[in-house]
Amino acid sequence: MAAQFEHKPVLLAEVLEALKPRPGGQYADGTLGGAGHAIAVLAASSPTGRLFGCDRDGAALEVAQKRLAGFAGRFELRRGNFAELSEWLPEKSCDGVLLDLGVSSHQLDTPERGFSFRDGPLDMRMDVRQPLTAAELVNDALPEELAKIFWELGDERDSRRFVRAIAADRVKRPFTTTGQLAGLIERLSPRAGKKTHPATKIFQALRLAVNDELGSLKRGLAGALKILKPGGRLAVITFHSLEDRIVKQQGRDWARDYSFPGELDVPELRTPRQPEMIWVSRKAIKPGVVELAENPRSRSAQLRVLEKI
Repeated sequence: MAAQFEHKPVLLAEVLEALKPRPGGQYADGTLGGAGHAIAVLAASSPTGRLFGCDRDGAALEVAQKRLAGFAGRFELRRGNFAELSEWLPEKSCDGVLLDLGVSSHQLDTPERGFSFRDGPLDMRMDVRQPLTAAELVNDALPEELAKIFWELGDERDSRRFVRAIAADRVKRPFTTTGQLAGLIERLSPRAGKKTHPATKIFQALRLAVNDELGSLKRGLAGALKILKPGGRLAVITFHSLEDRIVKQQGRDWARDYSFPGELDVPELRTPRQPEMIWVSRKAIKPGVVELAENPRSRSAQLRVLEKI
């Protein structure tokens, strides 16, 4: 049975402080989830603020539609990837954009979605309309490709050893469930009292690959810059270092007052230019003690905020 849709928004007060919603403002939430942030933004921008929201998860969108019913006429929702926001919303139309990355509590707590170690189909699709599943990757990808995914997206040191075992097992019986894969990894690398499951990095890597999350993030950041008005703010919540690195790097590129040819920054080849964004806070904003106690899943959350010039 599916879990009730959790909607405990992470870093809520900090997001509102970053976006500063106001009456008449227009805001985009690219990752609606259970609509926790969206409700707060619409409440803070009452009576005339508008919100445009999207999510890849059809179940999340249904819940959000119901939860936002009290703000009828002030929001518009679409099913889709936040990487496509700039194809939906006009250039320079938004006062704020929020991207709350990663997997939702509901997705984790619903075994049928295949994101967690609780036994369910090896799926991991945020949008169940897409054809590629985690099972397809695990069963069909070349061993070298699978090892590369585990190493680059999961930072898994034992990637090659795990892939050899997966390749041997899948010949006898295809991987169809999360329990089957997690069990294999646990046999190869016993938990032995460790807090985290030995398959944590493998599951993260598969999820990122199945949903092209890092590619979506890069396209989504570029799109956010387009749809923001001058003075508009971008708030991004990340949950692991790969996402955070992309946000930091893009922020540095936007805030730089010069450009250079190629990938290497050679001072002699720099050309002056106008920065596109400025950091509102150079340091990542993290959950406080109270939030960590109330919502342990917020422990890895980091908020970074930029303002369009």
